[in-house]
Amino acid sequence: MERKQLIRICCCAVAVIAATVFLCGFASGGKLMYHLKNRGELGPLTRSDIEYLDVEAPEATSQDGTVNAADWQAIYPDIVASMGDNDRNSYVVDYLEQDPYLVNIYEGYGFAKDYGSARGHEYTLADVAKTQRPHPKANCLTCKTPNFAKLVNDQGVGVYSMPFDEVMAMMEENISCYTCHGNDAGNGGALVVTHSYVNKALGGNAASIDPATLSCGQCHIEYYFTPEDSETMMPYGSVEAMTPEAILAYYDALGFADWTQESTGTRMLKAQHPEFETFMQGKHAALLNCADCHMAMEMSEDGNVYHSHTLVSPLEDETLLQSCATCHGDTDMTAMVRRIQDRVTARESEVGNALSDMKDALAAAVASGEWSEEDLDSVRKLHREAQWFFDFCYVENAEGAHNSELAMRCLDTSAAKIQAAMELISSH
Repeated sequence: MERKQLIRICCCAVAVIAATVFLCGFASGGKLMYHLKNRGELGPLTRSDIEYLDVEAPEATSQDGTVNAADWQAIYPDIVASMGDNDRNSYVVDYLEQDPYLVNIYEGYGFAKDYGSARGHEYTLADVAKTQRPHPKANCLTCKTPNFAKLVNDQGVGVYSMPFDEVMAMMEENISCYTCHGNDAGNGGALVVTHSYVNKALGGNAASIDPATLSCGQCHIEYYFTPEDSETMMPYGSVEAMTPEAILAYYDALGFADWTQESTGTRMLKAQHPEFETFMQGKHAALLNCADCHMAMEMSEDGNVYHSHTLVSPLEDETLLQSCATCHGDTDMTAMVRRIQDRVTARESEVGNALSDMKDALAAAVASGEWSEEDLDSVRKLHREAQWFFDFCYVENAEGAHNSELAMRCLDTSAAKIQAAMELISSH
C-alpha cells in the first residue's frame, strides 16, 4: 500500500484539453476531441481517435436542476460506468497512525483528531459525513458534491455559512458530471468552471491555464475560508502567485490563521491539498494536463473510444505510463517515481519529527513564564512558517511526483526555520 495515494489529481469528469476552451463564468466551451469514434486497426490510442458527441442534454432529475450521471448514462454509458467504484481507489490510510508526530503538530485543530487519505470521488459525501473533524458550516461541502456548487451558483455566497446538517440533507450526488462540465456534461467538448471562487480569484488569468488542469484545480488546491462570510477562496490571483512563499505572504498580509495553538500561542496555518499549485510550478505543466496522466483512453467492445473517468495513478495503468516515454524514453518510470516518493517521504518524517520537537520546546518556553511576549513571538513566527512549508509538501498527494524540486525545497525551508527557532530557544 502506498504511503500516500497518487490517484486523486483530477477533480472529476474532465475531458482532454484544447487551447480554444475559455474558462470564464459558468458557460464556457469550445470544440474539443472528446468521445466516440470508430477506428480500424488497433494500436496505441491517441486523441485523434476521439471525436465529439454533441447531443441535447437530458432533463434533470435532481431536485436542484443538476443533470446528474444517471441522467447522462444512456448517452455516455462507457464514461458513466467508468465513474463507479474501483478497489484501487477505496482504501484509506490513517495518517495519524502512520505518522504519530502529526497529532502533536496539529494540536488544537481537527486534523489531530481525524486525518486519513482521501478516497475516490464516489465516496466524498460519505466521508465528509463521518469525519470526526468538526464541520459546523456548509462550506465543508465545497468540493464534495456538484449540488453544493449549484446551490452557491443559484443563491450566492451566503450558502457557505449555512448549517452543515441543513445543507448536507439537500445534497444528492458525489462529485460528478456537473462539477467539470456543467449541465452540458462535455457536449462539444466543453469544460466549465462551476466553482465561483475560481473565477473570482483568477479572473482573466484563468485563460492562461490548461482547462483540463483548471477543472481539477477547482478542488485540488490550497484554499481558505474568508473571515467575513466563510466563502471558500484561493489565496492568489495568478500562476506566478501560487508559490508557498507568495501564499504565506498573502496570509500574513491578511492577518489570517486557521487556528491559534493553545500550548504555544502560535497563529497556525493548515495547508490543504495544493496539487494544482505544485503541478503548475513544475516542468510537467507546460507539457501535460491532469487528464493526460490520470485518465486513460480506452475502447469499448463496439469500438467506441473514450477517456476513462476512473481516476488512477499513471503507475497503475500501462496506457498512461506509455505517455511518459515521449520524454523519458525507456526509463523504468515506476522505479523512478518510487525513488522520488521514498526520498520525499523519508525527508518528511525527519522534518516532521523535528517540527514536533520544536513545538514542544516552544510550549515549554511559554509554560515557564520566563519569556517576554516579544521573544516568544520571534519563535512563534518561525514556528508558523516552519509548519506551513512542511505542510505544503506533506498534504500534497503526489508525494514529490508532481514536482520533486518544490517538495524538497519546502522541506529544506521548514528544516532551516526549525533550526533557527531551536537556536533562539536554546540561547534564551
